[in-house]
Amino acid sequence: MARGSQTRHRALVREATSALDQFKYEVAREMGIQVPEDDYWGDLPARECGAVGGHMVRKMIQMAEENLAGRTGAPGRRSR
Repeated sequence: MARGSQTRHRALVREATSALDQFKYEVAREMGIQVPEDDYWGDLPARECGAVGGHMVRKMIQMAEENLAGRTGAPGRRSR
């Protein structure tokens, strides 16, 4: 068994935990998925939970790209 499979995924920045949780609910609502009121997602099909996570990742990548594109002179960027 892989070593990491027994641990829960945790936010690298503790202060971001509540923001990520709120983001999860926003994405689920956008997708039309009924959000569990008791915060127990175990009754939802794995396909729906995975879709929420996938959309979260896509949106975070998009936000990071927009953030990087808005910066001028960011480290690692070459001027052409």
